[in-house]
Amino acid sequence: MDGTDGSAGPGPAERSHRSSVSSVGAREVQLKPKHQPYKLGRQWPELLLRFTDAPDDDVATDEPSLQFRRNVFFPKRRELQIHDEEVLRLLYEEAKGNVLAARYPCDLEDCEALGALVCRVQLGPFQPGQPTACTLRERLDSFLPAHLCKRGHGLFAALRGRGARAGASEQGLLSAYRQVTEAVSSECEASLRTHYQAYLTKCHELPYYGCAFFHGEVDKPAQSFLHRGGRKPVTVAISLEGVHVIDNREKHVLLGLRFQELSWDHTSPEEEESVLWLEFDGSNEGTPVNKLLKIYSKQAELMSSLIEYCIELSQAAEPTAPQEGASGPSSASGSLPPPTQRPQLRRQGSVVCSRIQHLSTIDYVEEGEQIKPVKPKRTTSFFSRQLSLGQGSYTVVQPSEHLEQS
Repeated sequence: MDGTDGSAGPGPAERSHRSSVSSVGAREVQLKPKHQPYKLGRQWPELLLRFTDAPDDDVATDEPSLQFRRNVFFPKRRELQIHDEEVLRLLYEEAKGNVLAARYPCDLEDCEALGALVCRVQLGPFQPGQPTACTLRERLDSFLPAHLCKRGHGLFAALRGRGARAGASEQGLLSAYRQVTEAVSSECEASLRTHYQAYLTKCHELPYYGCAFFHGEVDKPAQSFLHRGGRKPVTVAISLEGVHVIDNREKHVLLGLRFQELSWDHTSPEEEESVLWLEFDGSNEGTPVNKLLKIYSKQAELMSSLIEYCIELSQAAEPTAPQEGASGPSSASGSLPPPTQRPQLRRQGSVVCSRIQHLSTIDYVEEGEQIKPVKPKRTTSFFSRQLSLGQGSYTVVQPSEHLEQS
């Protein structure tokens, strides 16, 4: 069955959540070991009528599809120990699909490096005498995300630089493709398994690799006094390590938080939209504040449950280890891999860096009042649901004698 982006979530995903059918909106079916795909396929119309409010015409024409998805609870360190070429191929295909769909936002340099590995797998070794550039141009969307392949026309496209970017992507991809072949020993051509592993290892650098994905919306910052910001669609990526909020249109991260850096909760009022709340440290014009992000989503309860379950798994699998010679907030608890095992891309303006200025957050002061010309004077988080590890870097703003309201 075509599951939701967050289909890798825990038990709460089995609840009877009323949604539209697969051709209309988000899907929420995850197969369990006891399930029989053929039987579920035959019963698909009955399941739609029972668990959705879709129109009868949509139910009659809807077709289920079976998809392979990586288990969000499978650690990346164990994935590196896999040597079976067919298993690696399946993992490679899923990762490639997420990169091409921009579900895994990547910087241009990384898109070219990953695309070059796809070229090597699909086209074989680079041959200087063959018309490789024409082949790449014709099939560019097979190697690079669609937003890097579009060629704009006219003055507007020139001002935005879309046409130039597409041309640069072609040349960068061709150069990277050449380098992939040159890196292989001339005596023994690398097997596909080697290239699958190289692709996955590169993807492991992305903080949202292997996440469960959910759909949602966040408020845009107000552009003026008379113009409200409206909302923007986002993807919420949740893994064993933390939460990332990704801008669907701009293909970059808006907010990335480890579990030590946040508190969370969800609300599901009967007459209002379900909301996932994320609270984290920040600043307002240089003043430390606690920021609160509101994510509207029908999957808010699923996301909240998954966050809680990921924390429980992390704590059970890797209990807090004593810190030796470590200091400062960067020396986080032993429940997460050390930074050397989870490299982060730190280029200036990288798509993986948080862009909090593009979010409309609520900055809290004493007992939940919004900050206007006032300074923070709050001592506790509004949410009790947080990773309760003493080594965490998330701290609520502490009041002091000189912080008074203006």
